[in-house]
Amino acid sequence: MLSLRIISAIFGIPLIIGAAWYGGLILMFLVMLIVIKGVFEMLRMLRGLNIFPNIFLTLFGALVLLAIAYLKEWHFTGIVFTVLVILHLLLMAINYPKYRFQDAAAGMFTTIYLSLFAYVYLLSTLPDGRYWLLLMIVSTWTSDTFAYFIGRYFGKRKLAPDISPNKTVEGAVGGLIGAVIGTLIAAYIFFDAVTISSFFVIMLLLGILIAVLAQLGDLVASSLKRQAKIKDSGTVIPGHGGVLDRFDSMLLSAPLVYYFVMVFII
Repeated sequence: MLSLRIISAIFGIPLIIGAAWYGGLILMFLVMLIVIKGVFEMLRMLRGLNIFPNIFLTLFGALVLLAIAYLKEWHFTGIVFTVLVILHLLLMAINYPKYRFQDAAAGMFTTIYLSLFAYVYLLSTLPDGRYWLLLMIVSTWTSDTFAYFIGRYFGKRKLAPDISPNKTVEGAVGGLIGAVIGTLIAAYIFFDAVTISSFFVIMLLLGILIAVLAQLGDLVASSLKRQAKIKDSGTVIPGHGGVLDRFDSMLLSAPLVYYFVMVFII
């Protein structure tokens, strides 16, 4: 398992870093692929809970929200949400009792949940966006990596045994340390300003927040898998599982970094 993780990382990391560096349509295309695969992984998990959202509406909604983010036509967001809700309600009326409330609600949740990947692209559109995007990626990955190895070799106290029996308090602390280290190193490399005390404190705070949100995103995905009684959301990434197994942390850390930069940096 560990060897497969390493092999996947060797091939996958350059692809993701390259897309983050060049941004634009290349990055958006990668994000779109992740969203599409993520939607189908979510629908697979929901089937394990006997919940069956409409595939077309769920995927269409996520892709339209992604397109809105790319075009930055934010005034269409409310229209899209309204239309999606109406269409789900229409299906409930037409296909009663086959299309149930929980099916419609899960479809809307999946659309909103997976559309959070749009913030991966939106980060690249900020001033110095490629650097903030790379900082988010590095910090999230170092958090995941430290949490995995420290939890594996030193973990004793369970963090959330009902959700993920393998996660430990020690691993969570390791994830916090990893995120802080990753954030400070990335900030030094990309901005060369962590020697300024105020910026150092801001980056330290960002690293802590990334650790919290990244691990929360991981726990949310683990909760969904636990309820669906599956180990991995998919098999597309050898050694890691599906895109929701590998990128679940970024679903929350990407929006965090985006708004953190908007509020405290720009």
